[in-house]
Amino acid sequence: MSAASDPTPMNPIKIWWLAARPATLTAALAPLAVGGALAYRDHVGAFLPWLAALAGALFIQLGTNFANDVFDFEKGADTAARKGPMRVTQAGLVSPGAVKRAMILAFGLAVLCGSFLVWRCGLPVVYIGLASVAAGVLYTGGPWPLGYLGLGDVFVFAFFGVVAVVGTYFVQAGITSPDAYWWSVPVGASCTAILVVNNLRDAETDVHVGKRTLAVRFGARFVRAEYALTAVLAVGVPVALAVRDRAWPLALPLLALPAIFSSTRTVLQHSDGPTLNQALGRTARWHLLVGLLVAVGLGLQRLLAS
Repeated sequence: MSAASDPTPMNPIKIWWLAARPATLTAALAPLAVGGALAYRDHVGAFLPWLAALAGALFIQLGTNFANDVFDFEKGADTAARKGPMRVTQAGLVSPGAVKRAMILAFGLAVLCGSFLVWRCGLPVVYIGLASVAAGVLYTGGPWPLGYLGLGDVFVFAFFGVVAVVGTYFVQAGITSPDAYWWSVPVGASCTAILVVNNLRDAETDVHVGKRTLAVRFGARFVRAEYALTAVLAVGVPVALAVRDRAWPLALPLLALPAIFSSTRTVLQHSDGPTLNQALGRTARWHLLVGLLVAVGLGLQRLLAS
């Protein structure tokens, strides 16, 4: 029996909670934590711009999640055969029109948050915001959706790594920093790892609807190697920067190694949906853990220097 025909209707709050995909919100939290901590270390931190950027990033992530939910359903990528968690449009819990309205509302709230940042920092924020919203929609929507062309990995690394970290630094400092680009690498890499697990899990159904992710194009062995590479970058770059700066707190992401090893072993050895769903959740958690450890390390670097 489908969810739509269940005689016991699901609580609307729970339905929209499912649609929001709260586990994915780490993709917005981690880069904002790193960008904020880096600005703090460099004595250019500003709380209100950081808070506005955080709210805007969360709304963009929500809008992207709603867009993925409805556009994947409309393109036939989300069916009853998928191995992942329930999608509210596919399950008939919410109409496509309602999900699209929620998407527009989320992106609209992101623009509202960004208006303060535009007033503070000018046109560069407009470009960042428009590009982020457009990417959120075009990831699965439009005539040439990025995720269906195998560009999802590049999109995630660019927008949830480089753009998010560097942009967060910029709205506080009014300038960018070479270190912001360096520190965006572990954030972007660990966030990409989340997508890798998702695509590995869904490869069997994606191939039938023309969704040419890297898992479909190059196979499981390729994306498993990609996952291992993202794990190496997530820890290796902070260690390299710790050595460069002779600042041991920057190596704190090493504390995430047990969690990273555990999920990497699962991804390398398993292909069934339930196990990969667990690996997906663990990957999201170590992505956030790496971001928070980087942020703590940057904060400690400033405190120890003073």
